[in-house]
Amino acid sequence: MEAAMEIFQISKSFPKEELYSLTNQIRRSSRSVCQNIAEAYRKRNYPKHFTLKITDADGETSETIVWLDFSKDCGYITDGVHNSLEERYREVGKMLGSMANHPENFLPKD
Repeated sequence: MEAAMEIFQISKSFPKEELYSLTNQIRRSSRSVCQNIAEAYRKRNYPKHFTLKITDADGETSETIVWLDFSKDCGYITDGVHNSLEERYREVGKMLGSMANHPENFLPKD
């Protein structure tokens, strides 16, 4: 959530002509990571559903990194901002991969 909010704040400075493309896409994918994790939590009673939502979140993480790459290459964010956010999203991706591989660890305790 923190990284998604940082992206939201940074994307406010993107050019107006990017509003319906890059700005919208990076905001949607970064928020979707959080949204899919929330859905996975509610579906944790069902390991296959849980895994599906976690892998969806991981896919959105990868998409967000691609939009960060475009943002940097277009000159909308600095290398430092890009590297910091990319590293955070890669770390989230690693955690999500582990969660998807071990859904049993997230089942509700009886």
